[in-house]
Amino acid sequence: MADWPIDPDLVAQANRRRSAELDYDYENLGERLARRGVAIDAITERLSRFGIAIPTWGVGTGGTRFARFPVPGEPRDVFEKLEDCAAIWQLSRATPTLSPHFPWDAVEAPEELRARAAAFGLGFDAVNSNTFQDLPGQALSYKFGSLAHSDARVREQAIAHNLECIRLGQALGSKALTVWIADGSNFPGQQHFARALTRYLDSMRVIYAALPDDWRVFIEHKLYEPALYATVISDWGTSYVCARELGPKAHCLVDLGHHAPTTNIEQIVARLISLGRLAGFHFNDSKYGDDDLDSGSIDPFQIFLVMNELVDAELRQVPGFDPAYMMDQSHNVTDPIESLVASAQNLQRGFAQALLVDREALLSHQERNDVLLARETLMSAFQTDVGPIVARARARAGGAIDPIAAYRESGYRDRKAKDRPQELSGRSGIV
Repeated sequence: MADWPIDPDLVAQANRRRSAELDYDYENLGERLARRGVAIDAITERLSRFGIAIPTWGVGTGGTRFARFPVPGEPRDVFEKLEDCAAIWQLSRATPTLSPHFPWDAVEAPEELRARAAAFGLGFDAVNSNTFQDLPGQALSYKFGSLAHSDARVREQAIAHNLECIRLGQALGSKALTVWIADGSNFPGQQHFARALTRYLDSMRVIYAALPDDWRVFIEHKLYEPALYATVISDWGTSYVCARELGPKAHCLVDLGHHAPTTNIEQIVARLISLGRLAGFHFNDSKYGDDDLDSGSIDPFQIFLVMNELVDAELRQVPGFDPAYMMDQSHNVTDPIESLVASAQNLQRGFAQALLVDREALLSHQERNDVLLARETLMSAFQTDVGPIVARARARAGGAIDPIAAYRESGYRDRKAKDRPQELSGRSGIV
């Protein structure tokens, strides 16, 4: 029995008020899907096993380069972050793991953090290292890079931090390390491209050698920002080459916001699956760049197309296919808990829609080069309102039929605003 942060009776009462309507919608959708040869309960059961990690930093308020406006009751330490994550898990039942960021979430006794998470029924996904900012007590600066820095002493400092992340991750029960570096250049001539990549690989080889046997390392690429002229790990091709150089425990992470506009991300996903190097995803959405908006808030069709490739790989039983899913978002003007709950729903919706694709028909149309019917097969699944499936999967697991409504009815944010006095800050930045 989990130690829930929101009164379970309140969730149960809210569900009773909405259960009749859900039963009607679910039965109606089931009849329509049955005419297409789809068993709705099978889709619901598979969806119930789809899990997405919550980033611990995601429950705090983000910001822009210019300002940050903290939300009342914002968590002040990792244990308060954990409580907010537990509220999301309780309501959504789609977020069973956390992804911590070090040193932001470092504690003297990680076993205590692990035990507290377990009390909420939560586990830990990949741990994330931070060598993209200078922190109090840090001996050397990362202003001009970290793992690819021209100064060997800075590289050694960044390597040591990643090794410490592995140690902390082991104590938490994690099995993966995500490495994203801000290394790059803002002006032509600032950096020797070839030497920078060589230094990065040399640093990563030390980190890779320290991985436990059952761990993986996720390489995260980014086209630009904060390096605006060139980044060291700028695209999926560079990421793939580095993963191949390092060895079989190295994989390529795909952040949906880390690509040039109009990039065909679903094709990148398919390529990495075929090459056996897909690590997983940092899900978010964007309009112009790496906006880190709520997943599915701008382009739900993009989410569906990515999920389509993932479901296809699962059904084909691609060897070694084991992607990790996490939401990586910046909540600048919304309640972070509500945004993460809504994002989890949108990702579940895209996955459920992908499960509805008639794979046999789609392959037939593709092999016969029937462009129109191949497209319409995908659109038939995407245009299906799978909301009742998502809600039923959530309710069967003990979550809320309408999680955002239940959250607002609970008064959780108001209670936390009293428990956690707001600390006004004039600083900018997304974290």
